[in-house]
Amino acid sequence: MKKQIVTIAAAAMLSSGFAAKASADTHVVKKGDTLYQLAIKYKTTVTELKSINKLSSDSIYINQSLQVPGTANSAPSVKPPAPAPANPSAVNTYTVKSGDSLSKIALNHKISLRDLMSWNQLTHHIIHPGQVLRVSKTASGNNDKEHSADPAPPPASAPSGSSGNYTVVKGDTLSLIASRNNITVQQIKEWNKLSSDLIFIGQKLTLIKAGQKPSTEKPAEEVNEGNSSASTVLAEAQKYIGVPYKWAGTAPDGFDCSGFIYYVLNKTGSALGRYSTDGYYSRSYYINQPQPGDLVFFENTYRPGISHMGFYIGNNQFIHASSNGVEVTSLENSYYKKHFDGFKRFY
Repeated sequence: MKKQIVTIAAAAMLSSGFAAKASADTHVVKKGDTLYQLAIKYKTTVTELKSINKLSSDSIYINQSLQVPGTANSAPSVKPPAPAPANPSAVNTYTVKSGDSLSKIALNHKISLRDLMSWNQLTHHIIHPGQVLRVSKTASGNNDKEHSADPAPPPASAPSGSSGNYTVVKGDTLSLIASRNNITVQQIKEWNKLSSDLIFIGQKLTLIKAGQKPSTEKPAEEVNEGNSSASTVLAEAQKYIGVPYKWAGTAPDGFDCSGFIYYVLNKTGSALGRYSTDGYYSRSYYINQPQPGDLVFFENTYRPGISHMGFYIGNNQFIHASSNGVEVTSLENSYYKKHFDGFKRFY
């Protein structure tokens, strides 16, 4: 009798072991699962998962049973080898993940979209999971001053007694400063020896050339036939900071994100119709280097796909109608950085 009990117990243990292994070899897809997440969980690759399951695309559906390597819940039988020495060039490459876009990768690595495409010899914006991209110009990734994220050096002091000094405040862009002072962006950059449009809060700028008086006329290059220049659009947009959020709102008593875009554009001379975020997205094209007044789009916020937008105002900031109302937000904000899609411009 005792022998029979032992035999039954052993059989139960074997059965239990087999069941555990079987469960580790299959995975039932749950809401939110992606092939990329499953590849990480089961210590494999998207390519291998697609091959094992004979998938022709990255699409999977809830309750779908997938074959996976049986390593997710099992402890290693031997001590894992010590990690290999860090590859010095690893920090200069990036492996594309599901949901990535070139614009998002460029933003996260603080490089321009144009450089990212140039370094990888890309002629289009199509990328795919698993693709390895160069995200640094040099092999070592060091001493690349051309793409340093450090702010521009402080400009030279204004001439003694000059009234052309200005201290940058939150929300400023070169375009807005130029518009308010009847000068051009190029003049500000020349007088302050700026090599880019990047400015920072507290920075002192010279807004008058040494030995000259401020001009009382608008420079010719800033005059447009219409009144929908970038500076005009942004000046109009800033009037509504603090206006509350209102679903489908298109007036100063409340805006949603696309309604805000529509209202500001129409107030500044555009005849563009009232569209959803998707509608504006389909009527614009991606750009390599955004300028103040361009559009910035976000995806997968309150719904899948392109779902939020705003006006880029420079200095890595944008103005938009969020759930908090119309406000200026940094693209370094963790939420918007996560959902960033890219910069675009109307056709």
